[in-house]
Amino acid sequence: MSVPSRLRLGVNIDHVATIRNARGGDHPDPVRAAQIVANCGGDGITAHLREDRRHIRDEDLARIQAATDLPLNLEMAATDEMLAIALRHKPHAACIVPERREERTTEGGLDAAGQHNRLVPIVSALADAGIRVSLFIAAEERQIEAAMRLGAPVVELHTGEYAHATGDQVAVELRRLADMAALAAKNGIEPHAGHGLTYDNVQPIAAIPQMAELNIGHYLIGEAIFCGLEPAVLRMRELMDAAR
Repeated sequence: MSVPSRLRLGVNIDHVATIRNARGGDHPDPVRAAQIVANCGGDGITAHLREDRRHIRDEDLARIQAATDLPLNLEMAATDEMLAIALRHKPHAACIVPERREERTTEGGLDAAGQHNRLVPIVSALADAGIRVSLFIAAEERQIEAAMRLGAPVVELHTGEYAHATGDQVAVELRRLADMAALAAKNGIEPHAGHGLTYDNVQPIAAIPQMAELNIGHYLIGEAIFCGLEPAVLRMRELMDAAR
């Protein structure tokens, strides 16, 4: 797989919807956030439709798709309900993630190896519908090999351990991510990354040559409270470009 010339930035707009849902009503509208991202050069929109609908709602998906030409990356659990929704909306990509109702956010990678039999028909159905399948996994050789067996064209490496590491462990986690990105690319799988990325820690991840896309949400929405969403996205874009 060739090294991508430009690292793409996908912006997760879930937490615009979280703020909306905290009070009810329609404001702030995640669709407006998607339009801002499109207007300031973002490369994609990520949205996670959870079982409990804690942020993005079903009706948001079609509205987001209608409001911008940016590709929609739908994060989804490996359930029959979410598969049916994905097949109905046909997003550009579907990223299969682990999901537990009691978690605050996605706490780790999908066990693609352990859930192989469950994932086979879901990955197949999505692929048959022309939806690009991604697996949100830990940066582990076992999980990359599982993605290969499943025929997933993309893996998104969970960067949470790197983001939370301190001291010497930062370099250890970064090396692990770099090694697994290289392994994925070597085997024809496009590596993406996301979770816990900030202005302070994004550049070493962005500098990994095989990395094709970063998906960043919570931090950017948090920064947008202070400076606005467009400046927040532009600053992240600037840092990513500088790392390349």
